Order: sequence, then structure tokens, then C-alpha cells
Amino acid sequence: MFSRRKSRQGKRRPPRGQWDDDGPRFALPGLKPVRMGIGVNDNDTALDDDDDAAWDAFWREEGRAARPRKRKASGAKKSAGTKKSSEKSGRKSSAGKKPARKTASRLSSSRSPAKKKPARSRTKAASAHAATQGRVARGRAASSGRSSASGRRGGSGRGGGRGGGNGRSFVGALAYYMAIAGIWVGILFGGALLYFAMTLPDTSGLYGVDRPPSLQIVAENGDVLSHRGGLGGSYIALSDMPPYLPEAVIATEDQRFYWHFGIDPIGLARALVINLRAGHVVQGGSTITQQLAKNIFLTPDRTISRKLQEMILSVWLEMRFTKEEILTMYLNRVYLGGGAYGVGAASERYFQKPVRALNLPEAAMLAGLLKAPSRYSPTNDIGLARERAAIVLHNMVGAGYITQEEARLAETNPARLQGYTTASSINYFVDWAAQSLSDYTGRPETDATVHTTIDPAMQRAADAAIAKVFATDAPGASVSQVALVAMTPQGAVRAMVGGRNYALSQFNRAVQAERQPGSAFKPFVYLTAMQQGFVPDSEFTDKPVTYGGWSPSNYENRFDGRMTLRTALAKSVNTIAVQVAQQCGIRNVIATARRLGIQSDLPSNLSLALGSGSVNLLELTSAYASFANGGFGVIPHGIEEVDTDTGDRLYRRQGSGMGRVMDDRTLGSMNNMMQAVMIYGTGHRNAAIDGVPAGGKTGTSQDSRDAWFVGYTSNLVVGVWVGNDNGSPMKHVTGGTIPAKIWHDFMVRTQNISKAGPLPGTWAPPAAESAPAQPEDKPHKWEEPGFFERLFGSSDEKEEPWFSQSANGGVQRESRLKSGHPGSWR
Repeated sequence: MFSRRKSRQGKRRPPRGQWDDDGPRFALPGLKPVRMGIGVNDNDTALDDDDDAAWDAFWREEGRAARPRKRKASGAKKSAGTKKSSEKSGRKSSAGKKPARKTASRLSSSRSPAKKKPARSRTKAASAHAATQGRVARGRAASSGRSSASGRRGGSGRGGGRGGGNGRSFVGALAYYMAIAGIWVGILFGGALLYFAMTLPDTSGLYGVDRPPSLQIVAENGDVLSHRGGLGGSYIALSDMPPYLPEAVIATEDQRFYWHFGIDPIGLARALVINLRAGHVVQGGSTITQQLAKNIFLTPDRTISRKLQEMILSVWLEMRFTKEEILTMYLNRVYLGGGAYGVGAASERYFQKPVRALNLPEAAMLAGLLKAPSRYSPTNDIGLARERAAIVLHNMVGAGYITQEEARLAETNPARLQGYTTASSINYFVDWAAQSLSDYTGRPETDATVHTTIDPAMQRAADAAIAKVFATDAPGASVSQVALVAMTPQGAVRAMVGGRNYALSQFNRAVQAERQPGSAFKPFVYLTAMQQGFVPDSEFTDKPVTYGGWSPSNYENRFDGRMTLRTALAKSVNTIAVQVAQQCGIRNVIATARRLGIQSDLPSNLSLALGSGSVNLLELTSAYASFANGGFGVIPHGIEEVDTDTGDRLYRRQGSGMGRVMDDRTLGSMNNMMQAVMIYGTGHRNAAIDGVPAGGKTGTSQDSRDAWFVGYTSNLVVGVWVGNDNGSPMKHVTGGTIPAKIWHDFMVRTQNISKAGPLPGTWAPPAAESAPAQPEDKPHKWEEPGFFERLFGSSDEKEEPWFSQSANGGVQRESRLKSGHPGSWR
């Protein structure tokens, strides 16, 4: 039954069993020997299949030399997932008692290996097995660190070894991942630097930095009025500058300039802390080298990419140039407001002197401009510029460049601005001239000098006249703005005021504002009548009239009856102006205004005769110039020549304007009538100049929203407007009050009575006329003519006197059918 036979698979059957006190016992490869019987194996302690030492001891007790082993590769690690027995069965002692389970540690010292004996009790075998287990346990406890690190499962003492291994594994893993992260950060930062280094701008033209072309605006007498575009001075070496100029810049902008490598870590850290506390960017922390890189090569955008490029360029500049060279380039290229690039241009712009002549207060003021050139520009606010200069002086004391006494003396004797400020009214003209330059030369690509027609003396006279009249008459009149244009009879602008304060408002009311001229438009109505045969002595009746439901009224709401056209214009009678426009044709009136230079839109209705259209002061004044120059149309202009700095002439004014717009007879009639305005008309009281022949016309729009006076002599034409920007009415202001007073004061300041000649075409100053009484006949009812009346004429045709001026200045009588007049109302 227990004979050894080979199985079908070729394996040997288990050996025949042996007998002991508990019965037969069998041993199979890889398994603990088992006994045949009920419950005889319950208390046996299971051995680990991988525990070779325990199995060797067991087999020696069984009478064999050693346990059969599987062949393994040398040095191979055992599997950490070896399956272990989870049950341990105790054995019964030979005395029949149930012994307590023994651990390997308790059995470690109970036995030592012994020779095989044929008759051995079960208790001794168990003791030998326990001793073997103890030795194995001690060996494994000693190598618990190695076994836990390799992932093997141990027996006794596994807990302590595993805990220490986990602590060391966490630190090692943390170091590993930090190293990986550092490598990736380095790769990304290096890639970013490489990318931004490849996208840097071209640095080959370091000394040829582009800037906007500079326009130097020069007055008629050669005075430099202002600059537009970029003003660049000559290149100035650091040795040619006063020492306190670069010292002021370093003390204010970059006190560690000579110590850093283009980037100041201390300054960046300080700026970061200040910005975090403030919650927004209040300090930049840029060095002079960084500012040079930004000003020359980069845009002013505040982006991370632009900041990285700025840092790379700064390091590049520091590696290529010395500190003195960097500072020299910076001072010659930095923008200092007022269109000035570099300290040389700024010195000429603000102080009209070379850099080498700057004193300490002036150098401190220039250094103070670096923080905010436009805000601290002395042409904008000299007081604010001086406050900033005081801060620069304090910084210089702190840096050890000057003493406290030197700073005190500089503060008590601050820099004084030379030349025109941006608050000066002359900037209205400068803006107009610079904007109109493209009409003559296009956009200059190089620095140029613009020779203008402005007269600084007349400009100052205009400012003085406006200030005087506003101080005496404007309070309580609800008037806030003014505009003035003075030009020669040929259209050359000599003075221009576009508002009360250029610093507060750059809107040029002399050029850009279009307002209703009121009665100042009436000369074009009467000029049309003169061209159609009327004369200054032609008579009309001042009476109520109605056209298409519209009934014009006079300023004083009264009617003075029959009067000449000369008196009607001098007294600014509305009803007669409308009658003349109706007879001459409103479209003919518009054509006359266009010939004299009025380009604004004009309404094609009879209200235009009273100035219901909108015009600007410049074009209205230039239209009046035709009365002063002999009947020629003019184009208002402020530029005579434009030359480049290399000597090339880009433009020179030539030509005579628009040609003749009226003949001598018409011109003489108009000047006779316009002169009557100054002798006994609306301009007599406040505008007339004793001993100076002059003509002019007042104008007041509805509700006194606009008030005008435009007048002229034989050598000057001046127009004045007052009003409010929002169009609100003024209080008791007409063209004969504030505007006439400003005109008179300006003309007195500028006109030489001895050089004033008679007006062109006039034969004698007109005498004052008294309007005859209203005739007793039945008032004529003016009605809009019907279709058949316009087509065939009125049925009650009769001749009315028609006056014209003879060639020798006399007045001859003609006759013409009223109904057949070519200017019938349309």
C-alpha cells in the first residue's frame, strides 16, 4: 500500500511513513511532515517555507542530513510576497498536557544542534525546532533594516525596522522630487532667457536712436516760440557737463549705479516691499542702465516679457560699456519734457543756455524731470518743478555730493524759466501752425525750422488787452471765454488767442469753434447789393416785415422808418438787412460769402441775413481783410518758410491768394458804409480810434450767446469773439461792448497813427445821418410772393429810384422795375 511508485506525471510518490508515539508520519517535498490520525496535527507550529535554517534543523531531527532545496541564482533576492502559513497548531506534550505556544524568541536558547538518535521523544524534537527558530529570529532581527528597504517580509522585529525605513524613504523622496523640480525650473528659465534673448531688438544702432523729427517754431522776428516733435541736442560728453548734473541724476535715480551689474537686487527688493504695502505699483526699482535700455530699445509697456528683455539688455550694456559711457548715453538720450531729448536740448529749451553753463538749481530741476517729464515740466508748472528740484537737492546732500549750505542757497535761488511757457496764449498759434504744416510740406522726416508770421509784440498786446477788459467789464457779465485773431490785409496772422488759459484748455476757439456771427454777417448782404447796383445812399424803410410766417425784429424793438443802406448797416437794422437779402437773393448772398473765404455751412434762408449760420473767427476775419486790401480775397496763413537743419528749403510762401473779389466801385461803397459804423454807428462809442480811419461791424447772436467785433485799418484786420463754451447767454453783452473795447485797446497798443492811411476806395468820410420820420401813408404789407408773381411779376409795377456810384465817386440815379429785379425772393 505504501510502496514507492511513480505517478503518471513522472513524480515519485511520498515515501513510506514512519511510526512514532502518535502514529504514522509522512513527509512530502515542500511540506511539513504530517501524521495520520484525528487531531494529531492541530498544535503543530507551521514553519515558513522560506525559512531554510528551521527546515534543516527539522530534517536533521528526522534523521536526514538537510532539507531538499530548489536551485536558485546566486545573490537573487527572495520574493517579498512569499506566502506564509497563517495558522499555527500546538502539540500535546507526552504527558498529555496542552503546552503553551512558544515563540521563536522563547525557544532561542533551549537547544543546540545535536546528533541524531534513533529513539527520540516528541518533546525533544519540538525543543530542538524551537531553538532553531530562535537562532533564525535573531539573525533576521539583525538584518531588519536591509530586509525592510528591499521590501522583504521578516518575522520577529519587523515593526521597528519598517518604521525607520519609511522615515528615510520620505526624506529621500522629498529630496528627489525637489531635485527634479529644480532641474525643470532651470530648463524653463534657461529656455525663457534664450527666447527673450533671441527676440531682443537690434542694438547695432546704439548711437543713432530714432526720435520724432523736431520742429522749431520761430516768430517773425526770429524768436524761438516753441518746439514740436522731438528736440535733440548735440552729443555732449560727460566731461563737458557740470559735475553736479550727473551727480544729481545718480543721487535721485540710482545711488548704487557704480556698484551693481545693471540690475540692483536691493532696489528691486525695496520696490517690491513698497508696492506690496501700497497695493499697487508706486516704485519701479529700475537702474539707470535699465532705463537706458528701455528708452532706447524697448517700448514703455509694463509687461513681464518687456521687463525680462530690459534686464537682459541691461546686463549686456554693462558688459559692453563702462559706467561713464552708459551714463553719457543716458543723459544724451533721456526724454526731459517739452519735446526735449537729452540734457543739451532740455537746457536750450528751458533755460536757453548750453549745458556747460547750467548752475546747481538748474541741474537739479533737470534731474527732477526724470521721474515724470510732463508733470514736472517747468513750462507746465514752474512751482511744481521747483518743489521737485528741492527733493533732488536733498538727495544730493544725503549722497554726499553737496553740503547742506549749498542746498539751502540753491533752494533760495531757484531756477528761472526762459522763453515761452505752455500756459502762454501763443501756443494756440503754435498748435495751429504745426497742424497746418502737413498741408504745405507733408510730414517732415528730418528736423526742420518753421518760420511763422506771428509777431510776439502783438501777441503780448492781445493778452494785455484781453486781461484789462475782462478785469473791468467781465465780472457780472457771465462771460468766460474769448478769442482774438489779428492779421495783415494779405492774411498773415500776427496774433492769435484761442482762449483765456491754454494750460487749462487747448481748444482753439479762434479756429475750431463755429458760432453764429449775428450782424457781423451783414456786410456780405450789403456787398451783394453793391455788386447788383445798389449804393450806400439807396433807401429802404425800417418797418415790420413778414416772410413765410417769420417776422424779424430789431434789437430795440422799434422801427425808424426810411433810411439809407449806409445808416441801416451803421445802426444794424435787422428789417432792412432782411429786405435787401430778399431782393438780392439769399443764394447770391451765400455765393458772395464763399468768394470772400467763408467755408462753413450756411443755411439757405433769409435768417442768414441776420447771421443765423455758423462760422469761425479766423475765416470771418480773413473775409473782412478783402475790404482792407483793395478787394482781393485772402487765405489766412501763419507759415512763411520751412527749412531743414541741413539747409534744404521745404516750403516758401508764394502767390497772392484768391484774386480779386470786388471791383473798385463796390469796394469804395463798402468801405464808406463800414466806416460809418465807426463814426456814428454801433462801433462809435467803444471801438473808434481818434485820427485813424477804420471800418468794422458788431455782431450779437440771439439771447447774447455770442458777441463779435471785426474791424480793420489800412494795415491790420482784427476780429474778437466773446461768449461761453456751453453756449449759455451772457448778461447785457453785445458786440459793441466787451468785444469792441478789446478791439480798441489792442489797436491802440499796436497801431502807429502816423502810418495809418485812408481805407481803400473811399472818397470821403461819411457824415452822420438822421433817419427821416415814418411817412404817414399806409404801411406796406410784405407777403411772400405767390407762384405767378414770381413767374410774371407784380401787377402794380412802378419805377423806384436805383442808385449807383459813378467812376468819379459821385452818385447817379438810375431806374429799374422793382418786379423785374433779378434778386426776387426765391
